[in-house]
Amino acid sequence: MYFQGALLGLGLSLLMGPILFTLVQTSLEQGFRAGMMVGVGIWVSDVLFIGVVLMGVSYLLRVVEWQGFEPLLGTAGGVLLAAVGAVMLMKERKKGAQAYRFTSRSSSYFSLWLKGFLINSLNPFTFFFWAGVATTLAIKHPGGARVVLPFYAGVFSVIVLTDAMKVGLAKLIRRWLHPRVIFWSRVLTGLVLLGFGIFLLARVFWMMAV
Repeated sequence: MYFQGALLGLGLSLLMGPILFTLVQTSLEQGFRAGMMVGVGIWVSDVLFIGVVLMGVSYLLRVVEWQGFEPLLGTAGGVLLAAVGAVMLMKERKKGAQAYRFTSRSSSYFSLWLKGFLINSLNPFTFFFWAGVATTLAIKHPGGARVVLPFYAGVFSVIVLTDAMKVGLAKLIRRWLHPRVIFWSRVLTGLVLLGFGIFLLARVFWMMAV
């Protein structure tokens, strides 16, 4: 199961989002150590999420068996994703591409750690990702935490490795992250989130109507 988790972690590491840009921007502005401190904050947040979902997996299974779970989750997820996507698009329209410029500055290690911790903890995707993984594993492998720990170890180890590589290689990929690329990638992300949220809401409406 370790390698299955590693593959999932690899796929997750390829996503372009606020975590990627925070890591890269911090390392470009303040150096390798600063970028790694942001990474440590992100990893601590992930470990806490894993612990929470592992302890609450039995409750998650009971919730999944509830008949109204899917419509409720679809509605909540649809509204959340659509709102995040819409807000992202409005912010990008207001700021424009020139808002993404790298400037030299320095921050304390604690503030860098807190920055990584908060940006990961307050990202709705993080909770839904780990909760979804825990629920799926509990259904397919009902043997307890010992059975699924290798899977989580695979996911987490690849995330740590790839995040460290992003920090270390930030200067090499800087040419690909000029303001216009960042701007349009975030616009695309906003459109995808908005579209997927609308799709979820339409799916719930169709389920209720049938």
